[in-house]
Amino acid sequence: MSGHGAAPRRVALIGGGVRSGKSAFALSLARSLGERRAFIATAEPFDDEMRARIDAHVRERGDAFATLEEPIALPERVAALSGAVDVVVIDCLTLWLSNLLLRDEPEGRIQERIEALAAAVEAASPHVVLVSNEVGMGVVPESRLGRVFRDVAGRAHQRLGRSAGELYVAVMGAILRLRPGPVAVVGEDGR
Repeated sequence: MSGHGAAPRRVALIGGGVRSGKSAFALSLARSLGERRAFIATAEPFDDEMRARIDAHVRERGDAFATLEEPIALPERVAALSGAVDVVVIDCLTLWLSNLLLRDEPEGRIQERIEALAAAVEAASPHVVLVSNEVGMGVVPESRLGRVFRDVAGRAHQRLGRSAGELYVAVMGAILRLRPGPVAVVGEDGR
């Protein structure tokens, strides 16, 4: 956003479990941040059920967001949107990390991609709202791939958390603002 009285650029990272309310909160927050909105979807439609989920989500957003599918080149897509939109929602980081892992990207290369995403988010002119699944609060995964995924996701959350001025966690339908403090339950617009 530009011009006199424009709000400072915001970077928000929203984490939580599946169906915790984090995506709905991200969309609501984005609506409060500007009129020109982009939604970067990282999911890939590998089967009919996933295609139906993706189509339903696109219909739910309607014309309020331009939907862009980007399963791999996320840092580059964020950089390309600078100046073109007021706010970009990325949903979700953990699917992006899964996509990289399933393409047999080595952990070191994935860490480089996380750094590239952090740099793109930090340099972006629009507000950025990142959504991710918290996966490290359960049991230790049985498979090596599961353990690598959990570790990569945890490191990504730590790194992108350092880039975000706002941190939120969705738990049981409530959104808790962790940063800026004090910790508080917040409304749809983050206040």
